[in-house]
Amino acid sequence: MQITTTSGFTCEIDPDVLNNALLMDALADLKSGNSLEYSTVSLLILGKDIRAKLYDHLTNEAGRVPLEDVDRELTEILQALGTPAKN
Repeated sequence: MQITTTSGFTCEIDPDVLNNALLMDALADLKSGNSLEYSTVSLLILGKDIRAKLYDHLTNEAGRVPLEDVDRELTEILQALGTPAKN
């Protein structure tokens, strides 16, 4: 599935990535306040190559990738993956 976020990041992700108990566990941990799970969640959804491209896209002038930006992008990607295709 082709996804483009509002920031302009574009990627191709298989919607079947959502059918993963490891992802659900990581999302539950993240929701419980364990911000270290951003790394696991992003890897399980995007894979290494697409995650690296996302981080490059989000890197700020200080050379950092802000967690709030990663959260926003992952939220948009998850929402897109959960939206049925329109005919």
